[in-house]
Amino acid sequence: MVNGDIFYFSWELDFLHWLQGIHNPILDKIMITATNLGDYALILLIFFVILIFFPSTRKIGGTLFLAAIVAVLIVNFGLKPFITRCRPCWLEPSVKLLTGLPSSYSFPSGHTNYFFAMATAAFLRNKKIGIPCLAVASLVAFSRLYLFVHWPTDVLGGMVTGLFGAVISYGIIEFLSKTLGKIKLRYKEKKYEDKYEIN
Repeated sequence: MVNGDIFYFSWELDFLHWLQGIHNPILDKIMITATNLGDYALILLIFFVILIFFPSTRKIGGTLFLAAIVAVLIVNFGLKPFITRCRPCWLEPSVKLLTGLPSSYSFPSGHTNYFFAMATAAFLRNKKIGIPCLAVASLVAFSRLYLFVHWPTDVLGGMVTGLFGAVISYGIIEFLSKTLGKIKLRYKEKKYEDKYEIN
């Protein structure tokens, strides 16, 4: 059954059909595993919250957590309900899916958005951690095309929204960190002044 508005570039469908032609058991398993990483979104959020409680990982934990939340809000509540794009698997139900049939609209890719938000946030805080995270995010994004559940422009859109969410979150955490730092410094100065105040 076709749901949503049908709009895509001809090359997008051609590319998805080409990907269907390179399917093999090994790639199938890799792509299914990659796309199923999305099932651990809640666990990742809990892990990010835990990181916030430790001073050495507070900034990266806060940035990752906020980036994930902002990205989800932008896509799931901001774009998808209004850009009611039909998924390729809805348009061509005869294509055998290796994963469950998605129920949400197509643009942009939620998986891509979520993982690129987290990977970019990690990269902004620590490049050594961020680079492999970006590699994983790219694999997740590609899996959505391989599995015939998203258009290429959905994935590109998810990359952009994920990057945007991460950059915004990085800026917010930096602002909060500097503001709290100034408050703490002022508190210490005031405490010092009170202690050595000459009556």
